Amino acid sequence: MRIRWILFFGAAMLAGALGGTLFGPAPAGAVAREIIELQTGVTQLIQGQQNMQTEITQNAAVQRTLIEQSLDSVNKLNTSMSAVQKTTQDFSAASGARLDTMGTQVQGLSDNVADLQARMGKLDQKLTDIQNTLQNVDSKLASPAPGAAPPAAMTGPSGTIPTIPPGGPAPSASGPPASADVLYSNALRDINGKHYDLATQEFQDYMKYYGDTDLASNAQFYLGEVAFMQNQYQVALDAYNRVIENYPKSFKTASARMRKGLCLAELGQKASAVRELRAVVRLYPGTDEAKRAAAKLKEMGATAG
Repeated sequence: MRIRWILFFGAAMLAGALGGTLFGPAPAGAVAREIIELQTGVTQLIQGQQNMQTEITQNAAVQRTLIEQSLDSVNKLNTSMSAVQKTTQDFSAASGARLDTMGTQVQGLSDNVADLQARMGKLDQKLTDIQNTLQNVDSKLASPAPGAAPPAAMTGPSGTIPTIPPGGPAPSASGPPASADVLYSNALRDINGKHYDLATQEFQDYMKYYGDTDLASNAQFYLGEVAFMQNQYQVALDAYNRVIENYPKSFKTASARMRKGLCLAELGQKASAVRELRAVVRLYPGTDEAKRAAAKLKEMGATAG
């Protein structure tokens, strides 16, 4: 716009000079000189306009190059951020799996300690009973009844005393494969050793033969844990539901409900998973189960409230 006004002003001056030449009394030589000066000025204005246009074009090309370089840098940054985000997600998933395994192992150790304490209490009671029995026997031997005849010897057909196994008659072939304590300990050991099929069979045997003991809810819970670690989420969900329904007062109930929420999430039942995990946060505040439920809700894009 400014250049246009300069050209317009130059043209006006040139027209005025020509008009003065035609109508004024100025000498011909002076008029010719003025015309030449005006032509020179107009030529300089046109040359300045061209130079300015060239400079504008060059600046635009430089700016376009800078913009393209900036866009390329932004695209590279986005690609790098995506790679970092994927790496972070993979690391979080791997860390979560390791934490699940460690949590199961810690729970197994805790159960072993509780089991050992219970067994120690039983052994202490048995020792007390044996000591009382020995004291009674000693007192009877020390004061035999007057005139009592010694008991007759029991003999077999060959005249010898028949022997009886110390533990009594042998158990029938259809009985339990081992005692409750041994079976439970073996199953926990096989979980920690990742012998999942064997651990499943042992816990199933425990539920079959010792389903009314104090550790039955634990055995049922670990059946779910074994299935969960093998990505058998529907089987694990059924096992956790049995803990919740059959053993509502067990200390494994909170863990079973939290695991149930995780199974529902893995099975694609997001609404049910969110509802179950929120219940864990509400019913068991401050516990590890509540913290893990809240973390899973955040991962799913849901609030804990």
